[in-house]
Amino acid sequence: MNPSLVFNSNSELLEGPVFDKKNNYLYFVSILDCLVYCYNPVNKEILSVKLDSPVSCVFFVERKVILVSSKDGFFEIDFNTLERKFVFQIDISNDVRYNDGIQDDLGRVIIGTMGYPEIKKNIGNVFSYYKGEYKTIIKNTTISNGLAFSHDDKFLFFIDTPTKKVAKYAYNLETGEADFISNVIEFKTSSSPDGMCMDKNGMLWIAEWGGACISKWNPLTGQKIDDIKLPCTNVTSCCFDNDGNLYITTAKNDLEEEVNAGGLFYVKLN
Repeated sequence: MNPSLVFNSNSELLEGPVFDKKNNYLYFVSILDCLVYCYNPVNKEILSVKLDSPVSCVFFVERKVILVSSKDGFFEIDFNTLERKFVFQIDISNDVRYNDGIQDDLGRVIIGTMGYPEIKKNIGNVFSYYKGEYKTIIKNTTISNGLAFSHDDKFLFFIDTPTKKVAKYAYNLETGEADFISNVIEFKTSSSPDGMCMDKNGMLWIAEWGGACISKWNPLTGQKIDDIKLPCTNVTSCCFDNDGNLYITTAKNDLEEEVNAGGLFYVKLN
C-alpha cells in the first residue's frame, strides 16, 4: 500500500478529489490557485481550467462536464472545450467561501462553507441546493469538511474539522432534511479529520490534516481499523476509483523536506 505520486504542480492546497465511475475521470481542485483539474487515468492526460476565485468542490454533470463551486458562485466547466459558464450562486456572506460538498442520489448539491480569508468560529453552514432553491441543513459550523452518505441514503456523515469528530445525521432523501443523531467517531490525536469517503463495505476513510495518513474507521463502532501513511503531513481528502483504489490529495506545510506536499497520490488497495 505504498502511495505513488500522480501529479504535483506545487499547489498550496490540493483538495476535493472525486472519481466519475461512469466515465472514468478523476477531478480535483487547487483551492487557492482557483484551478480545477480533470485527470484521465488511462492516458494520464491532465486538463485544467482556472476560475477567478477560490474553488472547492466538483459535481458531475456528464462526460467531461462538471459543476464546480467557487467563491463567486457555481460554474459549469466543459473539459471537452475548456469553456466555463456561470450557473448559480447561493446567498453567502462575503467573509466565507465554499469548502467540501457532495451530491445525493436525487442530484441535490450539498455544500458547506467556512470563513475566508480568516477562519471564524461557527460562521459556516451546510447548504442544500436543488432545482433553483436552497436551504440550510446544518448550521453554525467552523470548517465544514468531509461528507459521506450511507449506501441506503438514510444517513449523512459530516466532519466539522475543529470538533475532531464525525457526526451522523438522519437523512431524508425525499425532503433533503438532515437531523443530528450523534457523534460516531472522535479523533484523540494531534491530527484533525478533513475530507472523507465511504468504501463498498460502509467503512469511512478519513484524511488526517496534521497526521500524514488516511485512516479507516467503522462508523458503527467508532473504532479505527487501519491507516495508510503519506509522505506529507497535511492530507486533505480521498476518493475511490472503479477498482477500489484510492486517490489522495495533500497540502503544503512548513517542512522543506516534504517536496511532494500539495501533490496527488494513488494507493493500490486491490
